[in-house]
Amino acid sequence: MTETPGTARVITLLVVDDHPVVRDGLRGMFASADGFEVLGEAADGVAAVELTTRLDPDVVLMDLRMPGGGGVAAIAELARLGVRSRVLVLTTYDTDSDTLPAIEAGATGCLLKDAPRDELFTAVRAAADGRTVLSPAVASRLVSRVRTPAAPGHESLSAREREVLGLVARGTSNREIAAELFISEATVKTHLTHVFAKLGAKDRAAAVAVAYERGILG
Repeated sequence: MTETPGTARVITLLVVDDHPVVRDGLRGMFASADGFEVLGEAADGVAAVELTTRLDPDVVLMDLRMPGGGGVAAIAELARLGVRSRVLVLTTYDTDSDTLPAIEAGATGCLLKDAPRDELFTAVRAAADGRTVLSPAVASRLVSRVRTPAAPGHESLSAREREVLGLVARGTSNREIAAELFISEATVKTHLTHVFAKLGAKDRAAAVAVAYERGILG
């Protein structure tokens, strides 16, 4: 945040989304409001990490599902790097398989893209202050996760193992998973070996089927 004597603070942002129309819309929205400055835009998670480390925004508005590098992997990498920027997820999806891994990876909050304009502004200000911001739908899911015992096998998978399995379910190859998660192919294979063992599955297809049956993949 930038602030000079006699002026209100300005919250700086990086907008990350693979759709140019969405990026343009968000940039225009924040440009029309006082107290915000969009420093840049990124179309995938890899570019988001590079720009965040270079531009040092107060808040990163992060989409989750993007070709070329997803949001969860980018959030985890930013957390590993120890950047000061807060990540506020802005997504179309509110399923457990999308939102919960993002929170676990280090996101400050999560809103759906249909959130009203004023709610988005309030959420960005809160995120800049380090406060957690969750849409009602996401908050409800988190509460349910805490109160309701998970299906057998769910908690036995780590967050990264569930993330790898989710990418497998989308037909992503080991090489593509490695690139998206900033890890080696050997590490991907290790994660999958653990997943197969924990789920009692003999291959990728069986693991995905078991995961859907047990509710591990939403």
